[in-house]
Amino acid sequence: MPAYFLGIDGGQSSTTAVIGDETGRVLGYGRGGPCNHVAASEARAKFMNAIGGCVRQAAEAASLDLDTLEFEAACCGFSGGPADKDALIAELFRIKTRHVTHDALIALSGAHAGQPGIITIAGTGSISFARNAEGKFGRAGGWGYVYGDEGGGFDLTRQALRAALRMEEGWGPQTSLRAALLEATGAAGANDLLHKFYTPDFPRPRIAALSRLVEQAAEQGDEVAADILNESAQQLAGIALAARMQVFTPQDHTPVAYIGGVFKCQRLLDEFRRRLERGGNTTVQAPIYGPAAGALLEAYRLGHLTVTLSGVPAEK
Repeated sequence: MPAYFLGIDGGQSSTTAVIGDETGRVLGYGRGGPCNHVAASEARAKFMNAIGGCVRQAAEAASLDLDTLEFEAACCGFSGGPADKDALIAELFRIKTRHVTHDALIALSGAHAGQPGIITIAGTGSISFARNAEGKFGRAGGWGYVYGDEGGGFDLTRQALRAALRMEEGWGPQTSLRAALLEATGAAGANDLLHKFYTPDFPRPRIAALSRLVEQAAEQGDEVAADILNESAQQLAGIALAARMQVFTPQDHTPVAYIGGVFKCQRLLDEFRRRLERGGNTTVQAPIYGPAAGALLEAYRLGHLTVTLSGVPAEK
């Protein structure tokens, strides 16, 4: 009887499901809405609808009946961690063996096609995660926007606003970041913008999205913006090296993959690569697969299968 495996990537903006057979061939792919919060009743319904909808879409694409299907194994990775989600997954699907985990693990697995390596994620926040050939894990960063997330999009915007405030108060250098931030938000001044950022009108992802202004200013020759990008690259390289030291030796040849909107900034990515590769045993590379494919690979691992994926769609 055929065996089917399920991988789910549940995030703050969307949910992706991938179904594969026992050979590693991807049979179906589905996408749904965000599912990272489940505490309130409305959020719970949103979670169930997003997960159920994208898995049903993937099952239909694979010509499988989800109502009668029992998965051999499933791995589900969620932004914000696995708390309170395992029981909901059990309600939704029939799965022989399941593992509900955080999104960094599935990003790592997808980035290196299930092989040892390191992933550094820099979106709204930041984290670095590593796994060696013995299956030992290392982690650095990911401590949230108050105490950590250095080098992430929110932190980049925070540093830009700090620079604008210092300039406005007369104790910091001139920078075009002030004018760029005010124009993008309609704020009357840097202090006014600071107060806007404390309101519900500016949730963290919206603030993080303004980090693109730092790149634009640096490209136009703004030295303050360039310094912010270089410092962020250094911090992201730092958490990658910290995760590396936890599970790899200095002599190990170790690949580091990157994922997240911050790395779309070529200047920052180049500096991140330069800092990591100067030691000689670390190489920086783009991810091989996305997190949903990584979740599927972890499902195969749960089923004690070693496969090479085929027919993997590009993850949006």
